[in-house]
Amino acid sequence: MTLLPNYLENGICLNVLANSVQNAKDCYQAAEGHVVLGVLTKNYPSDEAAIEDMKLYQAEINNAVSVGLGAGDPKQSGMVTRVSKVIQPQHVNQVFTGVGATREALGQHETIINGLVSPTGKVGLVNVATGPLSSQTTPTEVPIETAIALLKDMGGSSIKFFPMKGLAHEEEFKAVAKACAENDFDLEPTGGITLDNFEEIVKIAVDAGVKRIIPHVYSSIIDKETGDTRPEDVAKLYEIIKKF
Repeated sequence: MTLLPNYLENGICLNVLANSVQNAKDCYQAAEGHVVLGVLTKNYPSDEAAIEDMKLYQAEINNAVSVGLGAGDPKQSGMVTRVSKVIQPQHVNQVFTGVGATREALGQHETIINGLVSPTGKVGLVNVATGPLSSQTTPTEVPIETAIALLKDMGGSSIKFFPMKGLAHEEEFKAVAKACAENDFDLEPTGGITLDNFEEIVKIAVDAGVKRIIPHVYSSIIDKETGDTRPEDVAKLYEIIKKF
């Protein structure tokens, strides 16, 4: 099983949530495999239950599993590390302070691990205090370049910029994208991304010169009745990323 997400030639890969193995398969097919499917540790009562279920996903979608926290919940950091060690997925979502432990647990450098940093309202500065304890303290604002260097030190692959609230932090996002491009680092915009603002958000990262981009599109394309991510919407997003 391959450990690297199946990026398009332009370096873009989608990230959407999967509500079941069948939903994951449907979304995987809708994006012709250029997607990682988020499965959240928060939805499982134990490590064992998560591992058992995620193995079923792996078998059906060629390991295109993204082990998730659940709305960036720092309390899930340890569970994400433990589950990822066993699963060896293509993608892991992690709070800033959990990246080093996860890379060490994985024992390889191919799986993409993002590190969650948050907007501060100040262009060029991000909050890295997103861990279980640090998120309860005063925000720690550092230059985005410093956050990238720290993540590289820990074995991280990308910046997860969350919660973006769509384009509410557009100027901050542009600065993050510029820094990722200049420091050869991946970027994962997350939070409030919809079919309407998706193209504009991805374009900002592409125009900045970011080599690999994994935009997360979650609640806006989930069917409220079933809880499933709508494969037809994934297909629409896929058509958009193929344009670049």
